[in-house]
Amino acid sequence: MSDSILRFENISKTFPGVKALKNMSFEIRRGDVHVLLGENGAGKSTLIKILTGVYQADEGGTIYLNEKPVQIHDILQSRKLGIGTVFQENSLIPHLNVAENVFLTREIRTASGTIDWKRTYEECERWIRELGVDHINPRTQVRRLSVADQQIVEIVKVFSQNPSIIILDEPTSSLSEHEIKNLFRIIETLKKKGVTFIYVSHRMEEIRQIGDRATIFRDGELTGEIENCKTADMDEIINMIVGRTLEEKFPARESCIGEVLFEVRDIQVPNTIYDISFRLHRGEVLGFSGLVGSGRTSTAKAIIGAIPRTSGEIYINGRQVRVTNPAEAIANGIGYLPEDRKVEGLILSKSVKENITLPSLKRKFSKGVILDAKKERKTAEEYREKLRIKTPGINRLSKFLSGGNQQKVVFAKWLCSEANIYIFDEPTRGIDVGAKSEIYQIINDLVGKGAAVIVISSELPEILGICDRVLVMRDGRITADIDRRDATQERIMSYSI
Repeated sequence: MSDSILRFENISKTFPGVKALKNMSFEIRRGDVHVLLGENGAGKSTLIKILTGVYQADEGGTIYLNEKPVQIHDILQSRKLGIGTVFQENSLIPHLNVAENVFLTREIRTASGTIDWKRTYEECERWIRELGVDHINPRTQVRRLSVADQQIVEIVKVFSQNPSIIILDEPTSSLSEHEIKNLFRIIETLKKKGVTFIYVSHRMEEIRQIGDRATIFRDGELTGEIENCKTADMDEIINMIVGRTLEEKFPARESCIGEVLFEVRDIQVPNTIYDISFRLHRGEVLGFSGLVGSGRTSTAKAIIGAIPRTSGEIYINGRQVRVTNPAEAIANGIGYLPEDRKVEGLILSKSVKENITLPSLKRKFSKGVILDAKKERKTAEEYREKLRIKTPGINRLSKFLSGGNQQKVVFAKWLCSEANIYIFDEPTRGIDVGAKSEIYQIINDLVGKGAAVIVISSELPEILGICDRVLVMRDGRITADIDRRDATQERIMSYSI
C-alpha cells in the first residue's frame, strides 16, 4: 500500500477579485502530522474547506484519497470518507448541552429507536476522560462554557467519530499549556493507530513539537515543503512563509513608564473574580497570565462593564469614572479587543471599513448628522495597509475574510478609536508569524506615545516577550505581580496552578 493517504493535484479556487488557490499540488502521508503553514489569507483555510466540502474547487484539479479520485460535495460526505474537522471557529449549538453537541446527527439509540441518554452521557464522559479534561460536564449547556472549553468540546466531537484523517485548524489557540500537552498526547496515541492529521497553526514552537512534514503556502501558492519538522530551520521556514526574515520576533522597546494612568480597586463578580486591584502606568504593557478559566477575560469584561460587577471602582488619571457598560468604557478612552472576535468583536454583515470606523463615527467622522465619507474611507484604507489586512477592498464584507484577517480588523477598529487604555485579550490568536511581529510593534508604538496596554495571553513566550510586568491569576484572584526582570515561565506557572 502507498504511503500517500491524500493527494492534491492542481487545486485552484477563485472568489470574486481573489485567486485564493493557484494549482496547489502536494501529498500527505499516512500516519503523519502534516502541518500547513502560511500567513493569514495564504489559502490554508480555503484548502481545508474544499477538503471538507464547504467549498468546491475550480475545474481542472483532483483530490485523491487512498489513491482514488474523490469529489467532496458537502461536510456529510467528507465525514463519510473518514475526514473529521475541528474548525478554528466553533460550530457548536449554544443551547444544547455538551453530549448533545458531540453526538448531534449521530445519536445513540435504543432498540425501540429512542435516544439512549444513559449510553450517550457515558460515551461522552469516556471521550472527555481520554482528552484529560474531566472538568467539563457532558450535561452543561455549551453557551455556559468558556471559549477554550468550547474548543475542547469541538475536539471531543471529532475524535469520537473515529476518523482516519483529522483536520485541526488552530486547535490550541484557546487552550492552556496543560490542555495543549493533553491534546498532543492524544494525537501521538492516535498516530500509533494509523490516524493522519492535517494541522494548521501559527505557533512556530508547535511545528517541532508535533509536526512530521509541512507544506508552506503564500498568496495561494505552494512556496516550500519541509520533510522533517523536528530538524527544520525556523528562520528558513519564516522566510518561506512571509517572504522575508524577521530579525526579532519581539521587537525591542525601551521602557519609558510614567505616572499611573489607570487604576482598578476591589472589582468583584460573584463566583467569578474576587478583590481584583491593580495599577497601570502610562507607557506600560501589563500582562495577564494564568490558566484558561482563571478569570483573566472575566476581569477585562468586568472592567468595561460587559458583565455586571457587585463592587469595584475605576480611576483614570486619579479621577473615579463610571463604567457600567462598553459604551461608557469607549467614552472614557478604554478600548477592548475581545477573545471571541466573531461574536463580540465584529459585525460580520458589515464591511471592513464599517467595522474599523464604528466606535469612532461620532467623534472622528461626523459633524452633526453629516458623515465625512471621504475621511472615513481614507482612514480605513490607512489601517488596512498598516495592518496588511488581506482583502480585495475595504467594502468587502467582514464575513468573507479569513479568521486572522478578521482579527486584524478588530485590532484596526480599536487603533482607529485612539483610546488611551487598551485591553487586548489574546491579540495574536489565529495571527500568522509575520503579523504577530507587526502587532507587537504596534503595541510598542502605542505605549511609546503614552498609552497604557493590558495584554491577556495564554502564550507565555508572548507575555515574557512584550510585557513590562505580569499579573498572574488563579481561581478568580491575582496571585502574583512580577516585574519583567524577574519573570520566567517556571515562576509564572508556579503561581498559576
